[in-house]
Amino acid sequence: MTGRDSRRAQVYAAERLVHGMFDRAGSSRLVQIAGTSLTLPPEVRFASVGSVREYVDRVLGMGSVTSSFGSASLPVDVIERGGHRSAEYRRRPDGSREIAIPASREGRWALRELVVLHEIAHHLDDSDGPAHGPGFVRTLIALVGLVLGPEAEFVYRVVFTDSGVL
Repeated sequence: MTGRDSRRAQVYAAERLVHGMFDRAGSSRLVQIAGTSLTLPPEVRFASVGSVREYVDRVLGMGSVTSSFGSASLPVDVIERGGHRSAEYRRRPDGSREIAIPASREGRWALRELVVLHEIAHHLDDSDGPAHGPGFVRTLIALVGLVLGPEAEFVYRVVFTDSGVL
């Protein structure tokens, strides 16, 4: 991934809107978006970085993910990150890859499925663009659809389009 990551803040703002929809969906999971009523899938909340690691391995092993993304076959470590402000995907100088997730009490916001899918999308994005560029956005939306289903993919597509990300 190269180039200036000028759309990072715009992507994060759109994701906060999606996260808010999931948070407010209530027990019925029913939401209205773009004139459409749909039922959001439940979102996994993780208890630990270890449970995130198991989830990442399961997602990367899904047949639909492996057939859609060549990078799914590449190993990725999931580690606990110090601090609490951000989760992060990194390609290390030795070629290995890692997802760092904060696990402190203040960092528990990152122990949610939508955040982890964002980091997995970085791992799967093989475009040459910036970290939060069009290639990443397409990868994220496709991954959400494969893992959470078409309703969640639709929400991402509408919110990202309305936010000017797509």
